[in-house]
Amino acid sequence: MEFEVTDMSGRPEQQVGDQRPARQVIATFDNYADAQRLVDRMSDGGFPVEHVRIIGDDLRTVERITGRMTKGRAAFAGAASGAWFGLFIGLLFAIFTVGPVWIVTMLIALAIGAFWGAVFGFVAHVATRGERDFSSVESLEARRYEVCVPPQYAAEAARYTQTA
Repeated sequence: MEFEVTDMSGRPEQQVGDQRPARQVIATFDNYADAQRLVDRMSDGGFPVEHVRIIGDDLRTVERITGRMTKGRAAFAGAASGAWFGLFIGLLFAIFTVGPVWIVTMLIALAIGAFWGAVFGFVAHVATRGERDFSSVESLEARRYEVCVPPQYAAEAARYTQTA
C-alpha cells in the first residue's frame, strides 16, 4: 500500500507500507544542544535544512528536584497562581467599568485570587500528608541524538560534521 506523507516544509515524502523514507545518520550527539549547533552550522552554510531531522533515541523521563515543598511554599505558589487568575478575572470585569474604577476592580480581583489560591495551595499540600514534600520539574530526554538526512544529501551534509 502506498501513501504520501508530507515533511515539515509541506513537500511530499514517498512512503511504501510501513517503511519510513530512507535517512542516513551524519552525526550522533549525547545532547540536543550539540545536534542543534550542527544544524545551525548547516543552515548558515546554505544547506537545505528542511531535509534534516534530529532524532532522539532511547527516551527517558528526567525529574529535576527543585526544592523542598513546605506548607508555606505551597501557599505562596498557590497565591501566585491565584493572583494571575484573579488578574485575568479583574481584567474581564474592568472591561465593563467606566473611569478609574477599573484599577480598583483589578486590584480587588487580584487580592481575592491570591487569597483563595493560597488557601487551596495550602490545603492541597496538607492533603498529601507528606507523601511528596518536594517540588520538581519533569522533562523528556534522549540518551542519543542523531542528525539524519536523505541519502542524496549525505555527502554534502558530511562536510559540515568535519568543521567545528
